[in-house]
Amino acid sequence: MSELPIKILLVDDEEDSRRSAAKWLRRKGHEVNDVSNAAEALSLLQQQTFDVGIFDMNMPGMSGLELLQRVHQEHLDVEVIILTGQGTVETAVSAMKMGACEFLRKPCSLADLEHHCFRARERRLLKKENKQLKAVISRSRPTASLVGESEPLRQVLGLIDKVGPTNKPVLIQGESGTGKELVARAIQQASPLADCPFVTVNCAAFPENLVESELFGHLKGAFTGATAEKPGLFEIADGGTLFIDEVGELPLSLQPKLLRVLEDGTMRRVGCHRERRVTVRLIAATNRDLQNEVDAGRFREDLFYRINVFAIQLPTLREREGDVDRLIDHFLPKSYRIDPAAREILNRYPWPGNVRQLINVIERASSLADDFDIMVNDLPHEVVHYNRSLSKRNCTDHALRTDDAPIVSAHSDMLGNSHFKLDEVVRVHVEEVLAKEHGNKAPTARKLGIHRRKLYRLLDRFRCSSESECRETVASCETSV
Repeated sequence: MSELPIKILLVDDEEDSRRSAAKWLRRKGHEVNDVSNAAEALSLLQQQTFDVGIFDMNMPGMSGLELLQRVHQEHLDVEVIILTGQGTVETAVSAMKMGACEFLRKPCSLADLEHHCFRARERRLLKKENKQLKAVISRSRPTASLVGESEPLRQVLGLIDKVGPTNKPVLIQGESGTGKELVARAIQQASPLADCPFVTVNCAAFPENLVESELFGHLKGAFTGATAEKPGLFEIADGGTLFIDEVGELPLSLQPKLLRVLEDGTMRRVGCHRERRVTVRLIAATNRDLQNEVDAGRFREDLFYRINVFAIQLPTLREREGDVDRLIDHFLPKSYRIDPAAREILNRYPWPGNVRQLINVIERASSLADDFDIMVNDLPHEVVHYNRSLSKRNCTDHALRTDDAPIVSAHSDMLGNSHFKLDEVVRVHVEEVLAKEHGNKAPTARKLGIHRRKLYRLLDRFRCSSESECRETVASCETSV
């Protein structure tokens, strides 16, 4: 316990007891201001800083409890001890709920009063230190930074500013790699829960039989392998934010349990019959079209509407005009430079993996670069190959055009024409769908009605068979020019 003097404000309408206590505390070395009414005390509290306020509860005019309420409403930095000669349990409980740190009955030993003042001063110092530490942590915590100035990104940032201060569920939709978790963290930092827990879980990262245990927890012996009691992520996130990534992968059997937590805040651990209450803000994310999942019966309609109170659709990187250059400069390590030709190739690539893929390419290139200069040869083969293939296709298109004739889809010419082989028709159709999806293979596979792995095998086969054709076409193109 610190022996440094305490700055005390003593408020009591009984003059004899007030003066006696003030005189004794001053002899002990403390700084004491004593007043006879709450109005004068409030004026002093608004002008000066005190460590401890000792308020008599029953005073004419404004009572001690009313003065305590004003201290709380005006956020005045002082710890309050309530004194009363007619205290009851109910009044003590009321005083503590209103923020009093002690409730003492008269007559009170002056030595005990001093002891409680020391405790109150220590409590005030701890609260002040806690605020300072939170401020330091807040400044040192990496902020969710969404890099770019394109119009689609500006719209997303505007939605974050509007949605953040609420406590409503948010559904973030977008392709893989568009930054869904980054947006979720930005929403949390823009909310009153910025200093509260932010807990993340990816439903696709767990087997179906473990997702329930991960979200809701389990009791010891609830299932094979449950050797100890475990709290779920909803309990860990209580009072804060829970971010559920890939919510579209949540098993249909667990969706009613998630819906119940969102509706009334109650949940049960696996193997437990006792309900627990939690208060959690939910942010969900998915790269699926959840409306299609609802139509197909793989996602509950009521849960969809419950998590879709606010919806944010993230743009793909190819839709964010001008942002590739800004992202390159942001993620490029210090001291590194990038050759203009390499930068041009990165700007022309469609980025099916979005920002995550761009970061991966920059990290790889910076590891391979000599003398801190990233050149074309440091870029991945598929990025460079895409640009070369694009140049070849442009040359082929030029060779196939007449001067003023419009370009006719090769696919439409092939239909019903017996001179074309089936593989050629399939190849042209796949390439047209892929072009319409801007090189994104996942939606291309869905539109073709095949698995993504089969699409990769088809593209590999087409690439092998078309390389020789491309060389012949380019050669004839050069000859004709």
